[in-house]
Amino acid sequence: MLESVSFDQLRMFVAAADEGSFSAAARRVRRTQSAVSEAILSLEAQLGVVLFDRAGRYPKLTKEGVVLLADTRAVITGVDAMKARAKGIAGGLEAELTAVLDVFLPISLIAEAAREFRIQFPATPLRLYVEALGGAVQPVLDGRASIGVVGSLPTLPPGLIKERLFDVKLMMVAAASHPLASYRGTIPKEELARHVQLVLTDRSTLTEGRNIGVMSPSTWRLADLFAKHAFLVSGLGFGGMPLHAVARDIAEGRLVELSIEEAPPGGLPLPMFAVYREGEPPGPAGRWMIERLKNCSEGVAAKEESRMC
Repeated sequence: MLESVSFDQLRMFVAAADEGSFSAAARRVRRTQSAVSEAILSLEAQLGVVLFDRAGRYPKLTKEGVVLLADTRAVITGVDAMKARAKGIAGGLEAELTAVLDVFLPISLIAEAAREFRIQFPATPLRLYVEALGGAVQPVLDGRASIGVVGSLPTLPPGLIKERLFDVKLMMVAAASHPLASYRGTIPKEELARHVQLVLTDRSTLTEGRNIGVMSPSTWRLADLFAKHAFLVSGLGFGGMPLHAVARDIAEGRLVELSIEEAPPGGLPLPMFAVYREGEPPGPAGRWMIERLKNCSEGVAAKEESRMC
């Protein structure tokens, strides 16, 4: 029976789990609610496992459903990646590669990749934008960019395929002169709430009404990571920064790593993903760039370590 499981069934299963209802899943996959319900019932029969508890108003994943959901996501990601590679092999070269990059991405790695890109694709212009949060996703959704590299937005909107690239460490810091820098022991959240937090603002509307990573009711919002860095060094507040951007400041005593609740020492690993629209995978140049960035994990770690020395 497992041989007859279809890819559509798996997509509907993931959509229902993500959306929390069969009706919302139907809107997402552009099918009727009855088609989604029947597909999931059929999938449960084929697997011999109940995926959803339907006793309440909304279907809820069973323990078995939670486990199999992770497997299903892996299958879908693998098939989407295969389709993307196949299109790149069979299709023609892009006239131009437009990409939007998360501001947390080490720009030196992008420069290295761009130098190699120029050698590999000398006739393909490269257009890059640097944004934060939803600003690194919106151009991909709008079709203004074919690929994006995203890390600072925790939850991606539907309609996008993501591929894991590498991790960037995110660290909470303050100037050496800031009161929090002299706090002894782990800093509780109520103490953080007494100080101004410097926060990146979102140029898009994807995070409207949401506060991501905000620990203080008093915030100053900046749209530029370099401005945030300058404000941190000047002692105007505390905030999170990618380690590669502040490692030298920490090593030279301008900034201090803050020990706060629920944050591991040395920085919180922040996964970076390449994203593109479902059904519109990147061509050969975009696929080359994604694969090149997947090989950057050692380079990120080396740059962070070298700047700390």
